Amino acid sequence: MKNVTITLEEDVARWARVWAAEHDTSVSRILGESLKEKMHKERNYARAQARYFARSAQALKAPGEKYPIRNELYER
Repeated sequence: MKNVTITLEEDVARWARVWAAEHDTSVSRILGESLKEKMHKERNYARAQARYFARSAQALKAPGEKYPIRNELYER
């Protein structure tokens, strides 16, 4: 574990301390878990993006086939 110092606006710090007390945890743990979750989301997104861009492009239609016109697609 690594200790860090952060600066919060007073009302944010007060709210965080109250919320932490209500949930029987600490502000440190709240921030640590929140940052860990964000880190995992960022990593998962980056991996998914890399997998997507690693795929080869696929044609949306067969050669010689025309794309539908807008009115055909949105005809109601």
